Amino acid sequence: MNKDTIRTQNDTQKIKCVVWDLDNTLWDGVLLENDAVSLKKDVREIIKTLDERGILQSVASKNDYHSATDKLKEFGLLDYFLYPQIHWNSKVHSIEQIQTSINIGLDTIAFVDDQPFEREEVKHSLSNVLCIDAAEMNRILDMPEMNPRFITDESSIRRQLYLSDIKRQKIEEKFIGPQEDFLATLDMKLTIAPAQEEDLKRAEELTMRTHQLNTTGYTYSYDELDSFRKSTDHILLVAALDDRYGAYGKIGLVLIHCLEDVWTLKLLLMSCRVMSRGIGSIMINYIRKEAQKRGVRLQAEMITTDRNRMMYMTYKFSGFKEVKQSDNFTLFENDTANIPDYPDYVKLKCT
Repeated sequence: MNKDTIRTQNDTQKIKCVVWDLDNTLWDGVLLENDAVSLKKDVREIIKTLDERGILQSVASKNDYHSATDKLKEFGLLDYFLYPQIHWNSKVHSIEQIQTSINIGLDTIAFVDDQPFEREEVKHSLSNVLCIDAAEMNRILDMPEMNPRFITDESSIRRQLYLSDIKRQKIEEKFIGPQEDFLATLDMKLTIAPAQEEDLKRAEELTMRTHQLNTTGYTYSYDELDSFRKSTDHILLVAALDDRYGAYGKIGLVLIHCLEDVWTLKLLLMSCRVMSRGIGSIMINYIRKEAQKRGVRLQAEMITTDRNRMMYMTYKFSGFKEVKQSDNFTLFENDTANIPDYPDYVKLKCT
């Protein structure tokens, strides 16, 4: 592909989570001084609109947990906030906890607070976090960082998808036994299929949003992906996952350049929400089996970033060996002679 058409993730960075302070930010007044606080003007519409755009939200507030959550529940807003951090620890600590729980980069988080001290402390310790003065919250919806190019089926229900993940995590924490035994209880169904036109918005979104579990860090536009979909020498695959607790949505993307005697994996990525489900290895083994059927060699490109070390290890564990290396670029090749069976805990459907 022409390098001029390739963009890295940092060129079009978007906010994935907005973290709100409460006192004199989300509402007027200090809750512990007066229970009769009132919501700031337009804040409900801002929260609702961000949610519809697929932007997650949380809370970092120095407050009494029960009083604050009761007030958020009274306002009908509590369910909008994932992993709320309401305690007396620093806002820096709270944002780090939220970032770890959601498993996103700090540079995809925005923090809204009325206090200059709190914003400066966060900016000093977490320089990649976008800090916003609560007095300017009315510009949030117009900020480029808050406006994804597409609103996909997944983005419009992203919060619900994460809430389902939280439910799964709580069940897993209580499970006693090997992880594979727990995974077997999920009744997972993985679908791998050629991308259709209706998949392309989500496919572009995946390349824009996926940093950690992305083998190259490349982003591709809708039009570029459509050209790959129609190309006779490319295969563009989309993976979707469901289990007994609901849908994960479209969680994986594969781009293969196909020559007569060799296939080259140009891109392999998957949502961080399936990181612990072994989906990466299953997708790779599916591709290995397909290459084996066609009697072609299988190679894979890897561009190492500061976040995607896990994908390097995924390739290594799947039997890929380096055949060429230059700076942060690695070309792997795979021996497709001995490919393990798919695990019993996932039902694979290929179309």
